[in-house]
Amino acid sequence: MFKLKPLFIMASNLKLKGNWNILKGKIKEKYGNLTDDDLTYVEGQEDQLLGRIQKRTGEAEDTIKKEFFEKN
Repeated sequence: MFKLKPLFIMASNLKLKGNWNILKGKIKEKYGNLTDDDLTYVEGQEDQLLGRIQKRTGEAEDTIKKEFFEKN
């Protein structure tokens, strides 16, 4: 039997800091151009949320991670 080796593994070790509703308000306060659609959050898809925030704001990924996410 052959074992396939993945070419790329993207593990998400991101976890939101605190209550999502409170955090969402803080994000919208800091980045007023974000819409509710931009901030649609599905548990376990933090990396996608991070990408949407980064794309819409132009903010550096590391800056967003430090402020709104914590490493597991």
